[in-house]
Amino acid sequence: MTRLLVRVILGLAALAGPAAAQAQAAGQPATVKVQSTRDPVDKSYRKMIKGMERFAREHALAPNAPLRFQLLPRLPAVDMTGITLRIAGDSVSVPVPVAPDNSFVLPRNELALREDAAVVANRKTTSMTWRAQIITPGLPPGTRRLGDMRLECRVGVEAGLVSNSSPLFQWISEALTSPEQVCGSPNGNYLFFAERPVFAVRLRAGERVETLPFNMLYAGGEQTKADLQYCDCQVMLDRTFYAPIWDTSWPDDTLVEFEYMEDRP
Repeated sequence: MTRLLVRVILGLAALAGPAAAQAQAAGQPATVKVQSTRDPVDKSYRKMIKGMERFAREHALAPNAPLRFQLLPRLPAVDMTGITLRIAGDSVSVPVPVAPDNSFVLPRNELALREDAAVVANRKTTSMTWRAQIITPGLPPGTRRLGDMRLECRVGVEAGLVSNSSPLFQWISEALTSPEQVCGSPNGNYLFFAERPVFAVRLRAGERVETLPFNMLYAGGEQTKADLQYCDCQVMLDRTFYAPIWDTSWPDDTLVEFEYMEDRP
């Protein structure tokens, strides 16, 4: 989501006043019967399948990596243990196994596709964020691969996983953003999350080594307390960073190296 779009949404949210806060705070228990208006913590099954199809089409960006999805906390009090997940449609309910790291593989179900099902978690609205997880096995500890992250962005945006705005104005985000806009532009600002709070992030491609500037860490260093409620980085701000996934001068095999806060003397 571009900075301009964020400002537009925040401005509209401020005008909405108490109604926006009330809509964002409301979260009703999910049922097998999925209505046209869904809890924003739920995700569209059709969109997530489209993300999986994009992964298959563009797998060359990360040829040795599998696709999983992952749930991450948005609020400090959210309990990330014991999360259950299911695909819920008008007549179908399919449980989705969740691994200890809260990652999962989404099965394909034709009936759920026809019924425009939702992927439903047993957590409240805005309590979690969702991401694609594409990690090439065998990389050195404390590193990622840039091609994996390029594909993560495209799959995540295609799947409708990013929830960086008030649900009242979700249509604005959907109307003005696409995987190409978000992942192919220096203004796309797709947030990545490191495993632990970061002190520095470096790119390494052969002899070329660059450290990311401060404005590419911590969600750009621009989030105010008021803004954080609309960012899915709100509880993990010190783990966030932007990567130059749009910059083709960095090859897909570029290593992204992390120096964590806890590593500092």
